[in-house]
Amino acid sequence: MPFIQVKVNGPATAPLYQFLKASKPGFCGSRIKWNFTKFLVDKDGKVLARYGTTTAPLSIEKEIEKALGN
Repeated sequence: MPFIQVKVNGPATAPLYQFLKASKPGFCGSRIKWNFTKFLVDKDGKVLARYGTTTAPLSIEKEIEKALGN
């Protein structure tokens, strides 16, 4: 599956990132500061959490499993 680059900040921000950032602003506002910012979204599309670039996916494993209903 090919991927395309999208804008995550500024006036041309992709709609998905507009939604994610509006739902869970970061520590210093809604702007995504660096690669690997993570958003946890449940099966109903509710944004549960936002994690910074230094958060390892394995460190939020329990939260991910809970969001999946496991």
